[in-house]
Formats: sequence, C-alpha cells, structure tokens
Amino acid sequence: MSLRDELDLQPNHVLQVIHAHASCRHYQPDPIPVEMVKAIVATGQRASTSSNLQSYSVIAITEAATRSRLSELCGNQEHVAQAPLFLCWCTDLARLGRVCQLRGYTQISDYVENFLVAAIDAAIAAQNAALAAQSMGLGICYIGSIRIHPRQVIELLGLPRLVFPLTGLTVGWPSQAPRTRPRLPQEAILHWERYNSDQDAALLQYDSEMAATGIYQDRQAPVPGKEGQVEAYSWLEHSARQASKAARTDLREILEEQGFLLK
Repeated sequence: MSLRDELDLQPNHVLQVIHAHASCRHYQPDPIPVEMVKAIVATGQRASTSSNLQSYSVIAITEAATRSRLSELCGNQEHVAQAPLFLCWCTDLARLGRVCQLRGYTQISDYVENFLVAAIDAAIAAQNAALAAQSMGLGICYIGSIRIHPRQVIELLGLPRLVFPLTGLTVGWPSQAPRTRPRLPQEAILHWERYNSDQDAALLQYDSEMAATGIYQDRQAPVPGKEGQVEAYSWLEHSARQASKAARTDLREILEEQGFLLK
C-alpha cells in the first residue's frame, strides 16, 4: 500500500486543515475571545526554533482605531481594519540582548545570520499560529504589506531597537467562504538530489490551471516578442510583473535603524 493510499484510508485532520487553506479577506465583526487568541499564539510557540532562542514576538491588535491605522499603512487594505484581530509577527533580538545582560555577556546582532535566524523563527511560528486559527474555523490572511511603511508601524506599535515587523496576520470569522487556489505542480517545486531547471512544462500547466479559476477575469496581457498582440492575462504574466518591479527599497536602511546591521 502506498503512503497516499494509507493517508486516504486514514484521514488526518492536520493535513485536511493545511490543504483547505485559502486567504480570507472578508470577516464578521465578532471579537475573538482572549483565551482563543492565547491558544493560537501558544500553538505558534510550539514551532521549531533555532537553538531554542525563540527570537520573535507577536503584537495582538484588537483596538479598532489601531487596526484602522494599520489598514492605511498596509496599502489601505479593508480587511486589515475589518478583521477583529491583527497579529504582527516580529523578529525580536531585543529580548536576547536582555538575556545577555543578565548573564554578563554582550549580544552580537550585527550580522545577516542574526536577522535570518529571527526572521525564520518568526515565520515558522506565524504559520503554526495560522494553522491553529484555521483549525478553529477562523479565517486568516498574511499581510506582507506591513513592510510598506515600517517606520510608522514601528512607531505605532512601540517596537524597540532590534525588533522589526516582519509580517501581519488578519484573523476573524469569515463572512464568506474563501476560495482555495491551485498550487504549482511538484515538478516545479520538488527536486530530487539536484536542482532541476527544466520547469517550463510545469509552469505552463500551472498557468492554464490558474486561468481556469477565473481569478484574473477578462484581463489581457501583451504577447512576449509579438508587438501589438495580446493574450489572456494569467499567473505567468502576473508573477513576471511582480518580480520585475523594485519594491520596498528602503528596508535595509530601516533595518539598520532598528539595529540589524546585516554585515
């Protein structure tokens, strides 16, 4: 019996929650009980962490005025203000600085590795928390646009030196069912023994699958190399446009202001 057959015969709730993931951008106003928030964050804390340093923090925002301001800072996304809970996941080396003081050491936090350790810890914890929330019937949506105006976010949330807002997470009861999207074929993601650069067939297959969802509606895009000709807009065009734009070019400067020197 194959592993897939075994999993099909023995449904796993964790896998079901993961595969049912869809970003939620429409929420009911009902607040989330404090104990529920704590349970979500506690699940985040059970995530793997480098050397058990746990170099992250999370700011839970429920006040309507603060969520409204965050919405403005995150590109005026309405669901940031609408969701009853916003979790701001932060890289946090400030706490380790205090740990060093308590034991008579001086923290070294000047290098890229220090920031990467904290960023990976925060991201893994956030994903654990997201899955926990979804397992409770809540909807979630990651908010990377919290990095559009990080200085203002830092000021708004009172983040000290060596703490940086990595990503946000809206959480709440969905007011409408979010729609799942297909993911890239494993031929483009899973590589055996060595990296495989021959991915065109998988990319074109995925482009067709995404077009079939209707998510891009009736948009059109220019045909590469054929001036004046257009074709249906889909994932390849969308992703190429995103990847060919410079974005948030001041982040290194702001990270340095917060004490992450990235040497």
